[in-house]
Amino acid sequence: MARNHVIFGGYGGVGLAIARRLVASGDHVHLVGRHQERLQHAAASLGATSSLCDVLVPEQITQALNDAQSHGPIHGLCYAVGTINLKPLARLAVSDFEQDYRVNALGAALAIQAAVAGLKASEGIASVLLFSSVAVAQGFPAHASIAMAKGAVEALTRSLATELSPKIRVNCIAPSLTRTPLAAGMTGNEAMATAIAGMHASQRLGEVDDIAPLACLLLGEESGWMTGQVIGVDGGRSTLRVKG
Repeated sequence: MARNHVIFGGYGGVGLAIARRLVASGDHVHLVGRHQERLQHAAASLGATSSLCDVLVPEQITQALNDAQSHGPIHGLCYAVGTINLKPLARLAVSDFEQDYRVNALGAALAIQAAVAGLKASEGIASVLLFSSVAVAQGFPAHASIAMAKGAVEALTRSLATELSPKIRVNCIAPSLTRTPLAAGMTGNEAMATAIAGMHASQRLGEVDDIAPLACLLLGEESGWMTGQVIGVDGGRSTLRVKG
């Protein structure tokens, strides 16, 4: 039976890579995003449905989940929306902290809240997948705002994995720097990209297809005994040191 998945941020980067794999496996995907042209192009290329939505507007999140449920119960919800806001503490304004928190953590919480009824209506155990960052576990300079926000995502993962069990599983992937449109400001600078790649045991940056297979596993029934987990897909950076 085809499963119905909702992917916030599914028109680019990791979200699009996940959507492609789910569609290829025969599942239905409903894409949610705020860039209309990119959203429509991705949906058309995949044969997916879509909703235009800004995650900073709660009413639009609710409407997007209502749209998704018109295609049947929701089996999987993937919140692949994020920010990369790298500034030293002295340069961070209140608006920086608020924006990072609202996009990464509050948006995820509101998306799950709006999806709970649809997730509980699905047959079997439904799945929620969130995204954190290796920066939560590691102390990187200029990461205060984004690490705080992603730390909240990890706390949300564990809290809701408990609260929504046993009907809904909640897991989280914490990548290191990955070549995505969002990270282009860093990965597009080859000197910077090479230097950061050298900090990983794998000696390279991540690609979206390094992350998408695990994401699809966590959204599927094969991972039915996994919940409340934050899993690093990070080339070893969270645990291994390649330079003394």
